[in-house]
Amino acid sequence: MSARLSGRLARLLNLVPYFQAHPGISAVEAARDLGVTPKQIMDDLNQLWVCGLPGYGPGDLIDLSFSEDSIVVTFTAGIDRPLRLTSTEATALLVALRSLLEMPGVVEPAAAQSAIAKIEAAAGTAATADTPDAGPAVTENPVAGRVRDAVRRGRALDLTYYSASRDTVSERVVDPIRIVLIDEHTYLQAWCRTAEGVRLFRFDRIDDATVLDEAAQPPQRALTGDEHLELFEGDPALPAARLRLDPGYTWLLDYYPLTDVEVFPDGSCEAVLRYASRDWMVRLLVGLGSGVTVLAPADLVSAVRSRAGEALAAYAALDAAEPPA
Repeated sequence: MSARLSGRLARLLNLVPYFQAHPGISAVEAARDLGVTPKQIMDDLNQLWVCGLPGYGPGDLIDLSFSEDSIVVTFTAGIDRPLRLTSTEATALLVALRSLLEMPGVVEPAAAQSAIAKIEAAAGTAATADTPDAGPAVTENPVAGRVRDAVRRGRALDLTYYSASRDTVSERVVDPIRIVLIDEHTYLQAWCRTAEGVRLFRFDRIDDATVLDEAAQPPQRALTGDEHLELFEGDPALPAARLRLDPGYTWLLDYYPLTDVEVFPDGSCEAVLRYASRDWMVRLLVGLGSGVTVLAPADLVSAVRSRAGEALAAYAALDAAEPPA
């Protein structure tokens, strides 16, 4: 499921109990509370209006009375009834909660562990027999805890961050927007004041974080839509390498932000990879070996050839230093 769809699904699931707790609230007030636009609230309400229990007859659908001035839930289609989990559902939920504990910043460990204990107690041995032993209690990384706290309280952050693509560590002040899970990694989505744009910061690359005594104030345009959830966005200001990938190396397309891909009949392809640090790019290409050929620019071709020659010379020197068998 895409990040955009999963984010909307989570919001839709929360809307019915939210509007039950705030009868008559306006779309503007709800949008402010939920961190979206009034238009998004109205779009979500129109979607909820055609949702409900299987069968989807007139008496099964969620019913609402809503306008931009007032929103009231008139029929919940059973969403407010206590949930009864089967043993299979309880097992799946336990596995999911334990997986979330391993993702830094997603949940508060104490809260997740409390939920696990309650589900185990309610479901009994039927649901816990097939789940692995939870082991010792999980403690949260202090840095991840501070980031999550800043998101919860709406505070700006001073980050020390390692950028893999640039191979540098930098300090920057950011205005947190939310925490997202993409491709099994946790990211802080935030407005970076240095770059003046929305950026994703991977939790395991945040070396340090200080919560500032000022409110996070991302621009309104940063809060609308999910287009900023792409992990890699091409920066035309960065140099671009034109690469040829042998058929056995096309897996790189899934791991690096390669663009302008041209596939050939033999299964090989050519693509463009932008980079900020030439040293990082040279190390990457030399490490990949003969399966990837640099076609341009000329200075990168020369640097890769030179580094590969140095590596071969070092191996030759080692061979020469070894005594004959």
